[in-house]
Amino acid sequence: MTASIARDELQTAMAAGGVTVVDALPAVPYGQRHLPGALNLIAEDAGERAGDVLPDKAAAIVTYSSNAMCGRGEALAARLAELGYVDVRVYRDGIEDWVGAGLPVE
Repeated sequence: MTASIARDELQTAMAAGGVTVVDALPAVPYGQRHLPGALNLIAEDAGERAGDVLPDKAAAIVTYSSNAMCGRGEALAARLAELGYVDVRVYRDGIEDWVGAGLPVE
């Protein structure tokens, strides 16, 4: 199981510019709303697209999906680890938690 990150810690890392945030939902929900600055990549496409979307395998990466019941964020994190990314965590509570806390989305 991939290490997780809490909302407060994620906010701090995002404000400091110290993390790359990746939305693991398909393109349509990503297009409707996503965390500020989040990139979009789904586990099914990671093998062919990860190198373009996430060129630095040593970068701090946080994946997320809709909520704790959705496994997409975890699946993407696991796939990235298989591909050699070394600092990947999951924001398990996802965008529903972010929006519920009144935080901005794009």
